Amino acid sequence: MTHETSESQVVPEAGQRAPSGHRPRWNKVPELTVYFWIIKVLCTTVGETAADLLNEKAGLGLTGVSVLMSALLAVVLVVQFRTSAYRAGVYWLAVALISVVGTLISDNLTDNMGVPLETSTTVFAIVLAVVFVVWYRRERTLSIHHIDTTSRESFYWLAVLFTFALGTAAGDLVSERLDLGYWLSAVLFAAAIAAVAIAHFALGLDAVWSFWIAYILTRPLGASVGDYLSQPTGDSGLGLGTVVTSALFLAVILGLVVYLSATRRDVSEPERAGVPAA
Repeated sequence: MTHETSESQVVPEAGQRAPSGHRPRWNKVPELTVYFWIIKVLCTTVGETAADLLNEKAGLGLTGVSVLMSALLAVVLVVQFRTSAYRAGVYWLAVALISVVGTLISDNLTDNMGVPLETSTTVFAIVLAVVFVVWYRRERTLSIHHIDTTSRESFYWLAVLFTFALGTAAGDLVSERLDLGYWLSAVLFAAAIAAVAIAHFALGLDAVWSFWIAYILTRPLGASVGDYLSQPTGDSGLGLGTVVTSALFLAVILGLVVYLSATRRDVSEPERAGVPAA
């Protein structure tokens, strides 16, 4: 599943210029480190609380907020696509915005259009599966270690969008059906992610599928944590509110992104000709 079909570009030696028409093929997404998963969960939490905050406080309504955030996301994605390599600030801003937009897509279907969560969950799962099938048929890989062409990056961000939408709908469906409350829901989804990790490291579950399953599950995990912190104590939350919760998590995300920008601990080296990146 991780077989590569495209040729690697030549990376010049130190002090040499790259041959005409050849550029280092930098991966456009971060390497999988503990920082990646921490920021990802924090972004999903912000996606939940920020969507609620904007809907409640901005006075634009669910549709107006959706249009505004989609426009902002489009601008940031244009910047992301125009970069020649992974840039922590741009990348994680895109993830934070796409988490909000993915949440709003699901909320619009449920609240504005009355689509049952069972239906939206099924539809999002089918659409995501189609994205993966088309991506693999075209590129012969779903690996995030090789997001180094415009085509692959397009499929990547499309998949990310629908993982957020699917995670939102599926998480809401599980929470409503099981009525576990925010804290127990968070424990349930954390246990599911741990099971995926065990299946990968101990049982040999494919790395690509392990990543994307865990990526989907972090969405309801982050949403459950966000709801637990922000919702009133009478609704089984801690009562911090959406403003405080969003500001707190955004501050942590900003601190981690600044750290990664300075240290470049999540940046992979470009491929050399004929030698794929690990």
